[in-house]
Amino acid sequence: MSNLSAIFYYLKVSRVWITGITLPDSVIVNFPTGKDPETLSPDLPDNPFSKAFDNATEATLQRLLYPSFLWKLQNTFDLGSEKQLRRSLAIVGNYMDDAVADRKARPSDDLISRFLNKRDVDGNPFPSSVLQHIALNFVLAGRDTSSVALSWFFWLVMNNPEVEDKIVNEITTVLSETRGIDPKLWVEEPLVFDEAEKLVYLKAALAETLRLYPSVPLDFKYVINDDVLPDGTFVPSGSTVTYSIYSVGRMKTIWGEDCMEFKPDRWLSSDQTRFEPPKDGYKFVAFNAGPRTCLGKDLAYLQMKSVASAVLLRYRLSPVPGHRVVQKMSLTLFMKHGLKVYMQPRKLDGPGRVATSA
Repeated sequence: MSNLSAIFYYLKVSRVWITGITLPDSVIVNFPTGKDPETLSPDLPDNPFSKAFDNATEATLQRLLYPSFLWKLQNTFDLGSEKQLRRSLAIVGNYMDDAVADRKARPSDDLISRFLNKRDVDGNPFPSSVLQHIALNFVLAGRDTSSVALSWFFWLVMNNPEVEDKIVNEITTVLSETRGIDPKLWVEEPLVFDEAEKLVYLKAALAETLRLYPSVPLDFKYVINDDVLPDGTFVPSGSTVTYSIYSVGRMKTIWGEDCMEFKPDRWLSSDQTRFEPPKDGYKFVAFNAGPRTCLGKDLAYLQMKSVASAVLLRYRLSPVPGHRVVQKMSLTLFMKHGLKVYMQPRKLDGPGRVATSA
């Protein structure tokens, strides 16, 4: 929990970037490996793992954008983005190897330590390479996705003050019930699980953010056997089906005439007390759907609610004049120039009332 308090050190300045590098690194990398990359340290150290991970992601995207013969040629002769990819993967691999070795020497309560106590179907312990891939898979799934979602969430909230007021009022109401009516008690400690679970409107706002700005805008499915889509389209074995999660979230035929509006209420029950996702699980696929639903879905919501509530409870955000928010083509839906904001300390007026700036 000290990671969250550390980030507030940077939020005390009048102008900051919310780009999603420091916080997700420390939380997501620490969760599976138990190893803190220290990206929240006050001196902002240059972290080789974080840089290599970003470079590997960018280089991987090149394989999707350009003809396969081009990247295969670069790979053969160790040129261009393939050279960058190979070097970056080596750094990431070494980092994960060190994490696995450290957990073997000093078991803890992280993901790797738990798998060290497990056995495969033949009763054998998992080899280090498997443990490395398990940990890396969790980092890959959660590092950029949550940070990107939070960036878009804060941008949408800044531009919809009535939503911000509802979120803050919900947080203060919950905390007044669990900690008392003194606002000082609300910011002494981070939210606990039971408090975060009660933030249904905040969860609705996060889901609405992911509908409009899904962290992964495109998805690919590889066809194992010949199949026919519901509209009659034949898809042969060995082909790839690509669909736009970004477009699905903005279709009038699915979400109605107000599909382009930011309306968290669409995710709530009629009495506004419960979070109600669509009955059709394939209507909202930001976390995939069906048997392949994201394993970290609940963890992602918990993490985002914790960060969002911690920031909005303490600060009112406003966009820096002239700063352009532009989508960036990537495996995840980054903001090309990040999110630059002014932050004003928030004066908490009490439970159930709009909290204003100091």
